[in-house]
Formats: sequence, structure tokens, C-alpha cells
Amino acid sequence: MSSNNKINVVVAGATGFVGLDLVYFLSKHPKVNIKYLCAQRNIGKNIKSFDKRIKKKLPKISRLNKVKWNQVDLLFTSLPTGESQKLVKSLIKYKNLKFIDLSADFRLKDKITFKKFYGFEHKAQNLLKYAIYSISELVKKNIKKAKIVACPGCYPTSIQIPLIPLLKNNLIKKNNIIIDSKSGYSGGGKNLKNKFKHKNLYSSIHPYGLFNHRHLSEIDQELFKSTKSNVNYSFTPHLIPTFRGLLSTIYVEKVKGVTIKKIHSELVKFYRKNYFIKIAKINKNIGTENVINTNFCEISICKINIKNKILIFSAIDNLIKGAGGQAIQNMNLIYGYSEKLGLK
Repeated sequence: MSSNNKINVVVAGATGFVGLDLVYFLSKHPKVNIKYLCAQRNIGKNIKSFDKRIKKKLPKISRLNKVKWNQVDLLFTSLPTGESQKLVKSLIKYKNLKFIDLSADFRLKDKITFKKFYGFEHKAQNLLKYAIYSISELVKKNIKKAKIVACPGCYPTSIQIPLIPLLKNNLIKKNNIIIDSKSGYSGGGKNLKNKFKHKNLYSSIHPYGLFNHRHLSEIDQELFKSTKSNVNYSFTPHLIPTFRGLLSTIYVEKVKGVTIKKIHSELVKFYRKNYFIKIAKINKNIGTENVINTNFCEISICKINIKNKILIFSAIDNLIKGAGGQAIQNMNLIYGYSEKLGLK
């Protein structure tokens, strides 16, 4: 901690879409002192040249090898998958240093599953046991002692928040769940054109990752952890021609005797003390309009024209609740601050 009792923070990957939102919110956080902003390019530039929203005077962009790690409390890593694990492995020796990772490097507990989905051996396998996978609302009691916090992907965040309470309480069936998710193109990162080759990229809707989307691995892991059984579902993500925002449309079957009112009331009850989870009235038609540029997740439960089935809408901002905002929410939990601090 700094002399004024603030957390000394480093952001690695500060100029990406996620990194910029993270820096913007951290710059307004009253308990954070941003010591270093790091990137591989644009060394010496001012972060304000990438995001005009940032008003506070902050350190210029530097390389990670310039950081004095014994003066740092917390490292946020917003790096391509594979990079955070190498960095954390090299820095784990600093006893007072904690890590919040926004990549997929520490989300999976099983090294074999990691290789299957990401195509290479994990470089810090011995550190996986020290990492906690953290959707903030679901891990509040366990996060404070964590050395490494793995922030979930944007799609898994929008999916697990409504499904886990309903599955744990046996209100919906664990098979034939259909998940249709649509995200703004910022979810593909700044190298979007290298990842997606279809024409009219910024003006069309396009499904991708139909059979092996990497987020399947963490959804499988976390649903099994919550229910102690396999959950059968299909997941189809799409890129849509808007910069930010994510809407998951989830079709589920009710357990016999369970009403839509019961399902709605269970979600209201489960999240009643969670500021960032908003449960809409039954049958409310929602989109991303209420969650853009916020850390909120809005959920709506709706009837459909198929007996015993219901529709769940779950809306978030993919860059905030799906990434940087949730990272700050996790930081607040670690250090005992209000979850809302710096995010309102």
C-alpha cells in the first residue's frame, strides 16, 4: 500500500479495448494509485491519446521491465492468452503482490483441458491451484486470500449468473439447454480483422466457434462444480455490428411443478444483496440498452409458446461486467471495499 493507504497498481495490456476500460475506471477509483501502464508498443505515449474519457494525469506507457515490483500491490493482466501465465510465473516470488488476470490463463483447473482448448501446454501449471475463478457475486467469501484471481470470459459471465442459482436449486432441467449469445465486435479485440475473415465485418451478424469455442471449457467446469453433474447445453456465439454489449438468450425447461414465478422469485432472492445484478419483471423484453457502459447484469425471465420451457435474457457490457469492471469488483472484494467503489 502507498503512504496514503491506496493500492499500488500496474496494468499490463493497457491499450487494448479491455485495458482502456480498466484504466478508465481505475483512474476514478479513490483507493487506487496507478503506478505503471504497460504495453508492448506506443512506449512513452500518454494513455489519454487512446481514450479521451481519461482525465486524470497518469504515468506514460512503459515496458514491464521498467516496473519496480517491490513497490506494487496488484497487477492486472489484460494480455493475449499464454502471456499472463509466463509473467505471473516470473513474479510469484513477490509475496505481497497479487494478480487479477483478464485472460483465460488461470480460468481452468485442468492442464489437459487447457491444452485441448488453447492448443499449447500451460507454462505455469503449478500455479493453477493458487487461482480462484471469480464471478464476483458467486465467490465473495473465498476471494480475499486468493493470490491469483481469474476473471471469467464475457460469455460465461452472462450465462452463469442466471443459470447457476436455478441449476443448484433444481428448478430447471440439466439437459437440452440452448444458449444463443451475441456480442459487440470489441469482444474480438483490436486484431479483429486477423481473426475474422468474413466480408462486411463491421456491418453484419456472424456466428463463430460453433464446435469448439474456448469459453465452452470454463462453462463446463463451472456448471459441473456448481451442480456436481454434467449439464447438457448447446452454445452459439455471434459477433454483431455494434462496438460493445452482450446479450445471451437462454432456453431452458422447467422441472415439473415449478412455475415461472418460482424461478423469478429464486433469482430475486439469490441476488437480493448484489447491487450489480438487476432482475427485471417477468416477461420484460430487454436488450443491452440498460447495461452499456456499466457493470450491471440485467436478467429477464419470459414465457414462450413451448410447454414447460422458458426464456432467459441476460445482458451485460462485454468490456465491463464481462471484463474490466468485474476485475475491479473483484479487487474491491479482495481489499474489503464496497463492491460499487469506482464503478458507479
